[in-house]
Amino acid sequence: MKHGGNIYRFAEQAGCRPDQVLDFSANINPEQAVAPASLLPIALGPYADPEYTLLIQAIKARYPTPDGVEMEVFNGASAAIFALLRGLAPRDLVLYAPLYVEYAKIAGQLGCTLHAIDRFSRLTAAVPANSTVIFVNPSTPDGRLYDMRELLAQWRRADCTVIVDESFLGFCGADSIVDQITQYDKLYLIKSLSKFYGCAGIRIGFVLAAAPAIAALKRFEPAWKLSSFDMAYIQQALANEPFIERTLRQTARWRELLRRALEASGLFETIYPGQANFLLAKLAHQGDGYRLQQKLASSRILIRVCDNFTGLSKSHVRFAVKDEQAIARLAQALRDIQL
Repeated sequence: MKHGGNIYRFAEQAGCRPDQVLDFSANINPEQAVAPASLLPIALGPYADPEYTLLIQAIKARYPTPDGVEMEVFNGASAAIFALLRGLAPRDLVLYAPLYVEYAKIAGQLGCTLHAIDRFSRLTAAVPANSTVIFVNPSTPDGRLYDMRELLAQWRRADCTVIVDESFLGFCGADSIVDQITQYDKLYLIKSLSKFYGCAGIRIGFVLAAAPAIAALKRFEPAWKLSSFDMAYIQQALANEPFIERTLRQTARWRELLRRALEASGLFETIYPGQANFLLAKLAHQGDGYRLQQKLASSRILIRVCDNFTGLSKSHVRFAVKDEQAIARLAQALRDIQL
C-alpha cells in the first residue's frame, strides 16, 4: 500500500539525499524504539522459528488477548490485508471511505463486488447481509477515533464478516476492541508495528481473530515469512516501555503544535480534528495540494496529497506528526507561501 510520498524520487528532484528530506507524508513515529547500533546480537545462521514463538509472546505481552483469540504474523499490515481477503474470498466487500485506494485495488483483483460508504455523511447506512466490512479506526487520512460499539452491533445484525484495521490505535492511547472477538467470531483485527515503533523498514503486522479463524488463515501461509532481523528488532522495541509512554505524551503535544502551525498559515479552510499521529487539512478556495507541494520543495519538505483516497480531492493534504523542530520548519515554510 502507498502510505506516503516517494521520498527517493522527491530527493532526486530536490537535489538532495533522502535523509535530508523532511518527510511529513508518511505517518511514522519520528523517533525509533531501538537504535540499530544498540540492537542485541542476532543469530543469522539457522533458520528462524517458523512458529514465531518468541515474537508472538512479545506481541501478546504488549497487546494482551483474551482466551480463544490467536494471531498470525505477516510481513507488514498490507500483506495481512491481502492474505486475509484472499482467504475469506468475500463476494460483497463494504469499504468505509475515505480510505486507502489500495483496499479497492485488492478487492478488484479478487473479484469482489464493492460497496463504498461515505463515513463522513452516511456512517450508519445499511450494509448488504453476509458482506465483509473493512473499517479503519482511527481512520485514515483524517485520524478520527470512532466508538465501535454501535457499528459492531449493526454489522452483527447483518451477519457480516468484520475487519477492523487498528494500525494507528497505539498513538491514541485508546482501547482495542479485541475483547469483542470472544463475542463475535467473524471479527478480525489488523495491527501494524512499524508505524508506532518508528521503523517503516521493519515489515511486521499481525491479525487477531478467533482461534479457528486463525487456524484456517494459516493454511494459506508459507513458513519463514519474517526475517530474524525483523523479529529481533520488534521484540526489543516491544519491550521498551519508556519509549511507549513517551510516544503517547509526545504525539498529543506535537499534534497540537502541528494543528496550530497549519491554522496560523491561513492556507486551509478545514483542519480535521484527528486523534492519531497525523492531521488532514483542506486547502482554502479549492487550492491545489500539488501546487503546495511544489512550493514546499525548495524547503525539502514532502507532504501527502490525498486525491487517491476515495472521496477526497487534490485540495486535501495530510501532515504526519513530527517533532517540534520539524514542525517549526514547516510553519516557517508555510508562512512564506501564497497559493
